[in-house]
Amino acid sequence: MRIIFMGTPDFAVPCLKALVESGEEVAGVFTQPDKPKGRTMQLTPPPVKVCAEKYGIPVFQPRTMKDLKPLETINSLNAELIIVVAYGKILPPEILSSVKYGCINIHASLLPKLRGAAPIQWSIINGEKVTGVTSMQMDAGIDTGDMLLSKTVEIDENINAGELHDILSKMGAEVLVDTIKMLKEGKLKPEKQDGAHSSYAPILSKELSPVDFTKSASEVHNKIRGLNPWPVALTSINGKNVKIYKSRILKEKFTGNPGEIVDNNKRLAVMCGDGAAVEILELQQEGKKRTDAANYLLGHKTEIGQKLGD
Repeated sequence: MRIIFMGTPDFAVPCLKALVESGEEVAGVFTQPDKPKGRTMQLTPPPVKVCAEKYGIPVFQPRTMKDLKPLETINSLNAELIIVVAYGKILPPEILSSVKYGCINIHASLLPKLRGAAPIQWSIINGEKVTGVTSMQMDAGIDTGDMLLSKTVEIDENINAGELHDILSKMGAEVLVDTIKMLKEGKLKPEKQDGAHSSYAPILSKELSPVDFTKSASEVHNKIRGLNPWPVALTSINGKNVKIYKSRILKEKFTGNPGEIVDNNKRLAVMCGDGAAVEILELQQEGKKRTDAANYLLGHKTEIGQKLGD
């Protein structure tokens, strides 16, 4: 099948690879423009562009889809299907209906749950036990189109968003290949989404980073792992900002107020609002390297009862 692929970040790369390696004809790839990155602000191509160029696939990087100029390119490619995976741009109705089979999106949640930009992170922050990937026939709404296929995975209680991202990225490629196979065989059975059971996963920002230790230990732990690798949970110790990368919930009982250090003997345990404590396992003080808590405690004075975030 002749296909146009639209995607940008690492998450989309396994899907593009799967299309090529399963024998589909990828006529062209649309991705976001190159962007400056790092301290040197060097112009850097998105991962999907790098992948497409390795396969010799033509790459198109329009700054907007709103003026419909990309539609001319799409029409010239004579594709039958458009696959969209984390492209990052809203497609107007004219593009959605421009090819025979329309546009199919690979979305990293079990729709209608967690529509929106950051479903992987919010599935962890919200304490979900199960997530997955859904293929969807796109319509004019935000992740509201008919569901086609889905695959589920349990969310380990200590997995972080980066690790879950990698699992779902590979799963997305599997769902995509199966969806196209069933499309060719005429076996797809689109299912309407039940809006009454929908939820939204908004884009992440650094404003989400500060940790509120008055929340339960599970809420604190979920936030820490849901914000890793970005924007990373944040608190302060001894007046210095400290990023928290990894934690676990402790079963031992402690006494103390929310946010107070309740154990600093080779480990850093902090009381939460429900009377349970979290152990901070990996952290990074501003201006310092990321380290485990035991090494941090060797070089920084802490006291039982000292409150984080003050």
